[in-house]
Parts: sequence; structure tokens; C-alpha cells
Amino acid sequence: MGAELSYAYAVLRPTAALDGDALGGVDGVAGGALRLVGTDDLAAAVSSVPEADFSEAALKRHLENLDWLERVARAHDGVVAFLASYTTVLPLRLATVYVDDDRVRDVLHRGEAAFTRLLDRLADHVEWGVKIYAETTGGASAGEGRGDVDAAAGASDPGRAYLRRRRQEREERGAARSAAAEAVRRIDVAAGAVALERARHRPQQGQLAAGPGENVANDSYLVARERSEEFRERVRDAADGLRGVRVEITGPWAPYSFAALPETGAPEEVRER
Repeated sequence: MGAELSYAYAVLRPTAALDGDALGGVDGVAGGALRLVGTDDLAAAVSSVPEADFSEAALKRHLENLDWLERVARAHDGVVAFLASYTTVLPLRLATVYVDDDRVRDVLHRGEAAFTRLLDRLADHVEWGVKIYAETTGGASAGEGRGDVDAAAGASDPGRAYLRRRRQEREERGAARSAAAEAVRRIDVAAGAVALERARHRPQQGQLAAGPGENVANDSYLVARERSEEFRERVRDAADGLRGVRVEITGPWAPYSFAALPETGAPEEVRER
């Protein structure tokens, strides 16, 4: 067997629910078995991964392979979600790898105060995602249905009909964006009444954008677990009656967007031996 490294998924406070065989309920990256490394008060969930695939040089190669990256990301997220179903976790970055478990313990020791403050703040809270899309009916049919006069004009003057359709498409896009901006404003107010914090992310474009429309807002909210349903209802109600707007609510997730650590306590990725 080749040399192995320690792949860390999250920092957490150990709980009796994770004792015994509980950690066998999910496989880690590369099929590795999970273990907790640390003390009774603070630990990291870790599994062993082959150095041949997770050394610094190997990661630089693999991170350009989207299929490999997707497999690792799915396994990583699966472990974090599994742990979050038992206790509060601080998710670590994808491919946070250390030379060995002793290095993990050292990082936990040096960052203990920062880790503890974050765990206290995030206890019993989850992350919800809210994406807002501006949608238009668009398409060539936008200029149709205006009666026989417009139809006749289009047949006799294709250029004017084309310009008319383009103008109407611009008007529809403008109206949809205005409605989406109003949705953003309303949802900020509604969600802010429930959420502890908000994290703004760059709107998604291209293949990252789910479904039709233009993604104009892509935010995450930190919400007390017990108020999750109230949060969902407030967000849904805030966008009611706004035409050309689609709101996508996802979660609950482990608080990825709110687990950023100060540099003094942040884990460092492995370097070559």
C-alpha cells in the first residue's frame, strides 16, 4: 500500500451519537473510513487518502479534471451533510489535506479559540440558499397576437416587424429585471427578520444557472434550525404577485458560507513532504 495523507472534512464537537459504528454510515473521499481526530472537546472528521492522488502536485493535476473533481466534491459534501445531521460542524474547504493526523491535531490546538467561537455561533443554525431569477416570455412570438393590423404590417414590412419584436423583448427584459430587483428588496427585508446573517454570492451564469431566466441574486442565509419553515414561508410570500420572477430556495445545508475562519485559526493545506 502506498503512502497516505489525512483528508479533513469538518471541525466539530464530538458527540455520543458519533461513537461506536456511527461513522461507518458514510464513505469518505476515495472510499476511506471516517475517524475523529482531536480531543473530547474539539475534533476533526478525517479519512485517509492516497498520497499519489492528493499530494500538492497531484491535486494541481486533478483539479483540472472535472469528473474527478465532481466525485471528490460529492463525497466531501456527503460526509459534511452526514456529520451535520448529528452535530454542529464547521465545513472545511474541498481537498483540505494534511501530512498526517498529528498535523491535524496541531491545527486544532493552534486554532482552538477560533474554532470554538464559530461552533458556539453556529450551534443549532443551518444555511438556506435563495436564488432570484428574472424571466421573460421572450422569443419570436412576443410581437404576435396584436391583431390583424400588426400581422399585416409584419407581412408587408418584415424589417419593421423585426424591430417591433426586438423593442418588445427589451421592454419585457427591463420589466422582468425591475420585478426581480423588487423581489430582492422584499426578500432582503423578509429574510432579514428571521436570519442571523446573510452572505452574498456572485450570481450564477451559463451551466451553473439552474433553469431558465437570468440569475440576479444568489444569497445564503444563516437561520436558526427551529425557524427554518418560517424563513421559507417569508421568502416565498415576499415574491408573491411579481410577474417574471422565479425564486429558488435550497437547503437546509451545513453552514458552508458562514464557517470562514480568521487566518490565525484557518487550516493550511498540505505541502509536499
